[in-house]
Amino acid sequence: MKRKFFITTALLCCFAAAFAFFADLNGKWTGVLTAPDGNDYPLNYTFKTDHDQLTGTGQSPQGAVELTEGTVKGDSLSFAIDVGGVKIFNAGKYYSAGDSISLTVDYQGIKMHSTLKRAADQ
Repeated sequence: MKRKFFITTALLCCFAAAFAFFADLNGKWTGVLTAPDGNDYPLNYTFKTDHDQLTGTGQSPQGAVELTEGTVKGDSLSFAIDVGGVKIFNAGKYYSAGDSISLTVDYQGIKMHSTLKRAADQ
């Protein structure tokens, strides 16, 4: 029984590691966030992964902002950014087939959705 458990666990770990390898989030991503008031805000991120850690920057007309609290688990990712003293939480899922990220942005309890695509200038 222990051997079967060990083999199953080892296979699952190998699968997760292989999936994370192929789910390449590294690089530049862009999208548009439509706020509840109808205004559109461009989203520009540069992601870098190191095992289960996600780092990078968010770029806006006001300048670059470092990502904090970034994690990657399989095809899921999450991170926070600080905009004008307000921490904005982001969580999403990477879709390798479409090379896109479905992103939920939580701005002070207001949840909005955006789709990020890999930037063409890579």
